Parts: sequence; structure tokens; C-alpha cells
Amino acid sequence: FVHLPFQSGSNKILKLMNRKHTVETYIKIYENLKKINPEIEFSSDFIISYPGETEKDFEDTMKLIKKINFTNSYSFIFSPRPGTAASNYKLIDENISKKRLNIVQDYLFKNQKIKNKNLENTIVNVLVENQLKSQNKFFGRTEHMTAVIFSGEKNIEGKIVPVLIKNSNQNSLFGEMKLNKNI
Repeated sequence: FVHLPFQSGSNKILKLMNRKHTVETYIKIYENLKKINPEIEFSSDFIISYPGETEKDFEDTMKLIKKINFTNSYSFIFSPRPGTAASNYKLIDENISKKRLNIVQDYLFKNQKIKNKNLENTIVNVLVENQLKSQNKFFGRTEHMTAVIFSGEKNIEGKIVPVLIKNSNQNSLFGEMKLNKNI
């Protein structure tokens, strides 16, 4: 699992953000890592409606999101931070910004749901973080950082356990630990 913070699919916007990478640089990193291990999954961050973002810049971001097929990502509308150069830039219309954010998040969330749905009826390894308060359920994460809530045995915190995924939603997987004497 690798977090690759693209921020935008437009080199023009990355330059305005004063980022030191280009879209092509990060795509090359992505492609090289996928060659080494096709099982690697990626997440990213996207700033939507950065000042100066045109419809074409936004479309470039959407093309990138569709190309990489992120397992999860964080996206939000640009908000100026005092003392930064961007705090003096003209903001993009709020309605346009909200529309763009909805488009990005709708796509990313649907993709997450599909990826999680594809894990149903499979066994995944889960690193157990903690037992849920007053329940016989545990919380952990897969190797791709997906949250898992499952029934299990006592004293498994900090261990990697096999979990049969029975159900899912956009953010989480739900299942039961498969007994394994060699945990």
C-alpha cells in the first residue's frame, strides 16, 4: 500500500501549488511499483478548485483518477491558508467547486465500494488494532489499509489474523475470523 499525493492531475496546477513533482513523475513511480508488485494499491490526495483551475485542469484530474484506480483517496475543496501565496489568489466560484468535488468523490466512493464488494466471500489478512468496547468484535486493517470489523477471539490485538469477509460498504469490510491454530 502506497500513498502517492498527486494533489492534481494538471501540471499547471501543480506548478501553481509550488509542488516539486509532475503528474508524469508520479505516474512513472506508480508504473514502476506496479511492475515490481502488481498487488500494490495506491491512495492519494486531491485539492479541488485550486485557484486558476480550469475545466480542462479538472478533467485532467478526473482522467488521472480513472487511470490509477485508487483504492482510497482524500479530496477536498481548496481553502486558503493565511500567509501563503495562494491566500491572495482569486477563489473559484463555490457552486463550481462543490460540483467538482461531488464528481470526484462520487467516482472515488463508487470505486471503493466496488473494490470492497469484490473482497466479499474471500479471506483477507487483518492486522488487529483493538477490540470494540463492550463487544466481541474487533477492528483492524488489511494490507491495503481497508478497515475491517469482525468477530474473533480474545487476545488477538497486534496479531495478523485471517478474516472471512461477509459484507462491505464504502469504508469498511465486515466478517469473522477463521480459526487458525497458528496465529
